[in-house]
Amino acid sequence: MIRDLGDRVEVSGTMTLPDATELFEAGNAILTRPDVVFDLKAVSHIDSSGLAVLFGWERTALRSGNKIRIANPPKTLISLADMYGVSDLLPLA
Repeated sequence: MIRDLGDRVEVSGTMTLPDATELFEAGNAILTRPDVVFDLKAVSHIDSSGLAVLFGWERTALRSGNKIRIANPPKTLISLADMYGVSDLLPLA
């Protein structure tokens, strides 16, 4: 689930394959602002499709000349990014 809190966007629940399309579309709808912080503190589980959603949001933002940042990434996200060799590409806050 995504909640726009103004200064940040709270992502909660799971970021897994069954959630990916809905999360991607909901996040994209918010990416009209120049700088969006996605706070992942309330994410209970993330898999590689959640990582793909994050990079998808980043691509969408960059196409519009905007940027995203990721706050409070779960340890699982960091582990997945390390495993795939993309940790340096994560736009961490």
